[in-house]
Amino acid sequence: MSNPTVTVPIREAIRYAQGRAERLGRTQQLEIGTDLFIRIGPGGRKFLLFSLEDEPQRSSAEAIAAALGLKNPTYGWHQGATLRSLTVIEEGAQSLPESGPAEADDGTL
Repeated sequence: MSNPTVTVPIREAIRYAQGRAERLGRTQQLEIGTDLFIRIGPGGRKFLLFSLEDEPQRSSAEAIAAALGLKNPTYGWHQGATLRSLTVIEEGAQSLPESGPAEADDGTL
């Protein structure tokens, strides 16, 4: 028998990922919509919003920044090899490291 389906509000899911990024110092990635993805950076105070088929909308990034409680975020664009991402960084979070401690297979440190 399979486990029952559980619906998790998207705000709760991204806040959980934010807390995990802060706690573990590791990037967390979620698919938050049809062809819309978020990568929350170590520390939980910056994120990339991207799509594989199109560019993300700034209004989506603003709503996510508000849900994550980011203070005075700056918005910009990052051009990768294959796609363009919308970057959002909380004021003062530019100096946070890009990686942190390793995580064990069971999700613990």
